[in-house]
Amino acid sequence: MTGEAEDWRPIPDELQQVVQLLQHSQSPDTQTQRNVQERLDQLNLHPEFCCYLVFILSELKDEQVANRSLAGLILKNSIRMLWGRLPEPIRHYVKNKTLLAISDCHPLIRATVGIIITTIVVHEGIAQWPALLPTLCNMLDGSDENLQEGAMGAIQKICEDSADMLAPQEHLSTLIPKLLCFFNSSSPKLRALALNSVNCILLVQTEPLNNIMDVFLQHLFALANDTDTEVQKQLCRSLTLLLDSHLDKLASQLGNIVEFMLLRTQDPNEATALEACEFWLALAENPQVCKEALLPHLPKLIPVLVRCMRYSDMDVAVLKGDIDEEDGAIPDRQQDIKPRFHRAKTQTQTQRKSDITAEGESMDDDDDGDDDSSTEWNLRKCSAASLDVLSSIFNDDFLPTLLPILKETLFHNNWLIKESGILALGAVAEGCMSGITPHLPELVPFLITSLQDRKALVRSITCWTLSRYCHYVVQQDHNMYFKQLLKELLARILDGSKRVQEAACSAFATLEEEANLELVPYLPEILATLVEAFSRYQAKNLLILYDAVGTLADSVGPNLNEPQYVETIMRPLMSKWAALGDDDKELFPLLECLSSVATALHEAFLPYCEPVFQRCTALIGRCLQQSQLAMERPAEYDMPDKDFLIVALDLLSGLAEGLAEHIDSLVGPSQIIALVYQCSMDSSAEVRQSSFALLGDLSKACYHYLQPHINIFLPILAQNLDPDSISVCNNSIWAIGEIAMKMGESMRPHVLGLLPALIIVMNREKGPKTLLENTAITLGRLGISCASEVAPFLPQFIRPWCLALRNIRDNDEKESAFRGLCNMINLNPAGVLAEFIFLCDAIASWNNPQPELKMMFSRILHGFRQQVGDLNWTAFTSQFPAPLKQRLANQYDV
Repeated sequence: MTGEAEDWRPIPDELQQVVQLLQHSQSPDTQTQRNVQERLDQLNLHPEFCCYLVFILSELKDEQVANRSLAGLILKNSIRMLWGRLPEPIRHYVKNKTLLAISDCHPLIRATVGIIITTIVVHEGIAQWPALLPTLCNMLDGSDENLQEGAMGAIQKICEDSADMLAPQEHLSTLIPKLLCFFNSSSPKLRALALNSVNCILLVQTEPLNNIMDVFLQHLFALANDTDTEVQKQLCRSLTLLLDSHLDKLASQLGNIVEFMLLRTQDPNEATALEACEFWLALAENPQVCKEALLPHLPKLIPVLVRCMRYSDMDVAVLKGDIDEEDGAIPDRQQDIKPRFHRAKTQTQTQRKSDITAEGESMDDDDDGDDDSSTEWNLRKCSAASLDVLSSIFNDDFLPTLLPILKETLFHNNWLIKESGILALGAVAEGCMSGITPHLPELVPFLITSLQDRKALVRSITCWTLSRYCHYVVQQDHNMYFKQLLKELLARILDGSKRVQEAACSAFATLEEEANLELVPYLPEILATLVEAFSRYQAKNLLILYDAVGTLADSVGPNLNEPQYVETIMRPLMSKWAALGDDDKELFPLLECLSSVATALHEAFLPYCEPVFQRCTALIGRCLQQSQLAMERPAEYDMPDKDFLIVALDLLSGLAEGLAEHIDSLVGPSQIIALVYQCSMDSSAEVRQSSFALLGDLSKACYHYLQPHINIFLPILAQNLDPDSISVCNNSIWAIGEIAMKMGESMRPHVLGLLPALIIVMNREKGPKTLLENTAITLGRLGISCASEVAPFLPQFIRPWCLALRNIRDNDEKESAFRGLCNMINLNPAGVLAEFIFLCDAIASWNNPQPELKMMFSRILHGFRQQVGDLNWTAFTSQFPAPLKQRLANQYDV
């Protein structure tokens, strides 16, 4: 294109070709659609194609609206792919022509124009189109309603996609007052769009509203009686957002707002009711304010939330809740299987697997209480989640209102009402446990009986609710509830409904975690059920079944190592293993499952070990090779899915942990050490995390293969001691501790390089429990053979060290750490003087220390007593809590 953008004119023949292409795209014929797509791809290579598209959108008023809109949507995709490469005159033409169509008489065209405008802003920034917002604001001043609506629609889309680009002074100081003027527009569409725009701004930056907050609230409250459903929905959203950003401004009106939201939570329009229901979750973020604001309203709020937890007629139709048919034999569609993400292994000294989030907290399944496998957030799920969090704030204050509702709903003849009552009972399990417990002798048998309800949706929600009360069931005599619950839950695992299978399998995994070794007497029937499930389950539920088998192995441990059990469980697992291809993502949960089983079976896993080991090393090698090719030649090769790498590393870690020295014959001839080295330098944090877990397990199982390369690995581990990358740091520290146990005095040259980072981690405030325990144990282990290097630093870490280890149970790892600490104290007793009470508390945390360790403790305590004299010792120990003083006196005679 040459000359001015406005001079561009389409060539009629070419224009006609593009129009015909758009018309053909509506054809139901697959081959025609494929041909259209190929032609579109070719035309996209020509910059002026964008001009033809925007011309059709804005100028060809006689063309079908659907074709004009389609031209706009194809233009949007072209902008996303090519905008930066288009010549400036073409970009200018597209912008001008798009704006010209903003007042089109057809709502679909106006909406398409808004989409194109926001796409341009996203790709070049608002600064590259400085006239845009002033132009749109001027359009709002006109009297043409189509022009106003088109402009407001574009503003709303810009705010939704790019509010963070809007500068307070340059853009928002003009835009926000303009939007507020439309809160009382006579057009409901304009009122809703204006409020939606402000909400989008409020979501990402609150400062621009600070100076006009009182005016904003005045306009907002004036909309309380608006009859338009979209305005009501956006009003609810505004009030919820303001809870987070301007709670102080809402405080005086909070009672009225709660009343309003109670009304809107019952709105017949579900989208409005859902926005209102979000308010309760947001209010619960501030427990103290929530308690004061909601306590008087609980008698109204709780019944509303429980009512909103019922399945709607639409839900029942979609879920086929009224049709008592069995679908267990019907294969899953690909779109029904949710993507599954593997969490890399986080090592702990006590061999407890745990998953740590980026914030360092343990990750539990955050279940909102709805077994509906649809991932869509809806009113039912939001109400259940609200009841859950609010019950955790109000605890037993909930019960005077809730118990009569439960009594009515649980035993109701209408299965939909009964189902919602069971969901409500599960939702409050955590918050109201103490108040509900006296009623559980009646409720638990009722729930167990409900597992046989003729409605699949009742059976499935009952599985979930029972999982919330597993802790109580396991604590009672097995003859009371446990045996019957186990029997019924195993029956539901083999239910004819896929939904019930899923819920039962998940509930059983929770029961496994609670019951642990108490499951051992029931292993024959448990294994028989799980093996049968392997032959019945479709693809989606197999993923949950793998988890149930893996959790069983973690829970009963070596008790699974009986010949009849090994054969029973390994047959279906190895059958699946052989059937899956190396690129099949079902390998992820299967590898995780096998890792747990290998750890539990120890040497009984040996007959299955070699093919598993070989395949894992091959997977790792292939994945690393593909990564290398993708980095060197990105145009030719895609980056592989590194989850394959991570799960393979974790399974090898499980093999090394479970088989110990028996893995020696497999490690020797393999390339595993070289592969771990490559993985330990990978750009992915999760790959490094898993490689360090495997490195530590290999150190324990067959250190002699690592020894020649240890001077290469230790600096890599030292580079990964950043506590902001919690899981990587955790596994690195754990591996250092395992290596130190093998290296002995050879570790000395490396200690001073590692100590500063370890001490920083040890003193980290609110650090994750697992990370602090691992760091303390590794510091202690360094003291076994390198005490002279570590002892001078005792004052810098002794207090958090003692606090970290006082709560873990007696085991070998804890013992090795305390032996190292005693060695350090012998060399530098003054290093612990200032924190001696914490040392005494840590020593007293031992129930049955080994005789040698007990003697070391005794020498230290008596040595200090002798050094300060009996009088000072008595004065000092008088500050101790009575149980600590008693324990030290009984165990060490001090």
